[in-house]
Order: sequence, then structure tokens, then C-alpha cells
Amino acid sequence: MDESGGSGQPRSGTDEATERHEGPQASTGPAADAPRPGPERPEDPTEPKPTEPGGSTETHGSTETRRPAEGTEPAPHSSDESPATSRPSGESPATPSPSDAPQAHPGPTDDPPSHFGAPSDPETTGAARTLAKSGSGKGRPPRREKGPGGGLLMGRPFGVPVYVAPSWFLVAALITWVFGGQLDRVLPELGALRYLVSLFFAVAFYASVLVHELAHTVAALRFGLPVRRIQLQFFGGVSEIEKESETPGREFVLAFVGPLLSLVLSGVFYLAMQTVEPGTVPGVLLGGLMISNLIVAVFNLLPGLPLDGGRMLRAVVWKITGKPMSGTIAAAWVGRALAVSVLIGLPLLTQSGALGDASEDIGGMDTVMDALLAAILAAIIWTGAGNSLRMARLREHLPELRARALTRRAVPVETSTPLSEALRRANDAGARALVVVDADGQPLSLVREAAIVGVPEHRRPWVAVSGLAQDLTDGMRVSAELAGEDLLDALRANPATEYLVVEESGEIYGVLSAADVERAFVKAMARPS
Repeated sequence: MDESGGSGQPRSGTDEATERHEGPQASTGPAADAPRPGPERPEDPTEPKPTEPGGSTETHGSTETRRPAEGTEPAPHSSDESPATSRPSGESPATPSPSDAPQAHPGPTDDPPSHFGAPSDPETTGAARTLAKSGSGKGRPPRREKGPGGGLLMGRPFGVPVYVAPSWFLVAALITWVFGGQLDRVLPELGALRYLVSLFFAVAFYASVLVHELAHTVAALRFGLPVRRIQLQFFGGVSEIEKESETPGREFVLAFVGPLLSLVLSGVFYLAMQTVEPGTVPGVLLGGLMISNLIVAVFNLLPGLPLDGGRMLRAVVWKITGKPMSGTIAAAWVGRALAVSVLIGLPLLTQSGALGDASEDIGGMDTVMDALLAAILAAIIWTGAGNSLRMARLREHLPELRARALTRRAVPVETSTPLSEALRRANDAGARALVVVDADGQPLSLVREAAIVGVPEHRRPWVAVSGLAQDLTDGMRVSAELAGEDLLDALRANPATEYLVVEESGEIYGVLSAADVERAFVKAMARPS
């Protein structure tokens, strides 16, 4: 069977506004440090704003919306506090509903709810520092590691790595033992050599499974879908296709080619069996490979996810309804029903003798082994069906992740600017990020949020922003137009904590925090489909 991993094609329909907003421009000349207008942050009026720690506090004005720094909580400041100073706070201030949000940009006479660079409680601050130092958030959606892993690398046919998982050696030993016992009844004259023949059968069988998976891989590559790897494991193989097919027709073909090639291999072994003497080692091997490939084809054609037949059913429902999600839901629930059927039906079929053995010849150990096999198969099918549902929900919500909507307003500052002055300018402009620029206004680096939090307030007037900044690389510049899968791919390819968001013209739009993307990702996944 093949497994579509990663994320699918973005589709229209989100919960947030999509209008474009004017971003901050990279200025030139002496005015490079002057605050400029930044990106507005649209708000979903149908969704309440979180007030618990770790959430987003938004202040809507005529030109901007602000978010607190990751791992920090906003705290209202009194009139006698300096603009660059705020009190530590362990909880968020009361957040007004959309209808109560202020409609004026916070100015000198307004009391903004938070300050950029304000310290927070030790627990959340520690979390922010840990995230900043991690480099790549393992298991976190924006920066998932791409390490191949998966066992022993056997080769790269068509440029796709093929791995043999450690569990394969266990199943190879099991096949050698079981098939060796059958050979002892058919060819008793082999003696101990029967286990060598059985091992050859196990390797040949998994070579057939590899051909099955290569059929999926070639079809995926033909349709322009990247394949991360092929892995041979305990119960067969998996082709990890990183994107979803664009049409139901391609989905059907992609799923069908695997079982089709297994049927072809079964036919080839049947024809080869006609050329050898029955009851010989070649005859027994060819007969076993014919039957095993036929079983692989029939089993994978069962209409339930994660099997190939389930993907074919998904494609049919997708074609009828026009909705990929409807196809996934139907095929996943059929897959779960199939798992229950295997759990109950397989031991009953074995006991009745319908699978070839007379019921009176079946002992207690055989009954236990049949029940264990049925339980393992049922668990694999049930888990695969559930994973398919979760991946479909992920693909459905991916378009909600838009760089333009998640970008923080930023102000440019020169390298020698003291941190306290930079924070004052940012707070006056309602910004949540700092971009270090040269004398011509060209961006050089981004001031790391975690580094700001780590500087005590009394030292900030003597610390230059350049000492807290991370130099910009090409991978840290992302387009404001990126969204969904394209946005996540860009962040995974270049792990960082902050990214400079630019317009197509190259003008600065703002700064994107990986932590903001992660929060939006989790929030989108929590919404019902």
C-alpha cells in the first residue's frame, strides 16, 4: 500500500480574512530608524479571543493589530511608567470582544495593553528560550525534521531511498520457520536445507512487495508528486508520498497500480510454474510466490483505508461528491469496519477450515496464533484509517496558515541602536519585531525575541540591537504570499525562530515567528471539519 504523507494541495475556504494590507517599507537614508506603518492583522469575528496564558492578545486599531511575544504575557502599564518599560505579569489582561475592540490606533494618550520585550513569568520565558535555541522543533509542524531514518538503506531506485526496517528481519525469520515446516511435509528429503530454501522464499516475497511499492512510486513521480522513501517493514511495505493527488482520477490510478502489478507478478509466477516439474524446489517456490502475490493483491484491494482499495474508494466518492474530505471519511470508516471484520472473521474462517486446513487438524497453539495475527492486522488497519482521517483534516485546514495574516508588524533600526530605544520605537508603533537595517535601509538581521527577553531592563540602554540579532540568510526571507503547504515547506527547509517577510517587490512586510505559525497550526487543527 502507499501512504500519502506531508500535506495536501491547499483549497479555498478559510476562517480568516484574505484582504491585503500595506506592510512596512524599507526606508533609505537617515530616516531609516523612523517607525513606519506595518501589516494589519485581520481577525475572525466569529471566534473568541483566548485569555489564558500562551494565547494571542490582539488590539485592533485603524492600522494595526498586535500580538504578544512568544512565551510572554502582556501587562498594562500605568501612566507613570516609561514607554519602554512594563510590569511582569503572569496572566493576560481582559480581552474585549470584537464588538468592543477600540477603533483608534493607540497613540500617546492611549494606554496600549502590552509592550514588546516585556518579561514574563519564569515558566513561559523558559519555554520561549528553549524554542529559540532548539533550531528545529522536532515533532512541531513548522519545522519537522526530514531525516530519512527508517532502517537499513538498500538503494535509491528512481532516486527514492528504499529502507528495510528492523522489523523485517523478524518477519523474515517467521516466514522462514513457517514455510520451512510446510516444506518438510512436501519435500522431506531436503532436511535442514529446507530453511535455506525458506529464507530464499522470504527474500523473494519481499522483493515482490518492493515491486508493488515501486509501482506506486513511479506513478507518483509521473504525476509530479514527491516520494520521501519506501520502507519494507513487518507487514509489507509503505511508499511515503508527500503530497495528495490533484484529481480523483490520478488518486485512483496511483492506488490501483500497486495491486495491479501484484496480480501481474502472480500471473508471471503461474506461467513460470508450468515450465518446471511439480513437487520440486523450483515448483514449490514458484507456487508459493504465485499464491503470496495473489493474496497481496486481493488484500490491498479491500475497500478501506489505509489499503489501496480504500484509496480507490476515496477517489470514487471524491469524484461523485467533488469533496476529497467526503471520500476520506467514507473510506476511513469502511476501513474501521474492515478492521473489526478481520479481528472477528479471520479466526472463524480458520476454525471452519475455509482457508484450507481441516478444523480437526488445528491445535490450540494454531488457534492462538490465528487470533494474534488477526489482532495485529486489525490494529494496523484501524490505526491507518484513523491516521488518514487526521491527515485529511490537516490538509483541509492548511490553507488557513497564511504568512500575510501571521506576520508581526516590525520597525527597522540601525545596528548601533540601543535595545531600550529600539523597544520604545517598536511600542510607539505598535510593533512586535525589530529588523536591523544598514544606512540605506536594507535589512541585515533580525533581533531574536528570546534574546530580548533575556536582557534585564536596567541593561537595555547599554546593549546594541546588533548583539542580539541573527544574520539574514536567503532561507530566512519568505514571501508574504506564501500560505498552507508552501509556507510549511519553506519553514521546514530553513529552520529558524523568525523569518523576514517581504513583498514580491522586495519591500519589507514584517517578521514571521515560527511560534506564531505553530500556534495557528494547532488552533486550526482543533477546529471541527
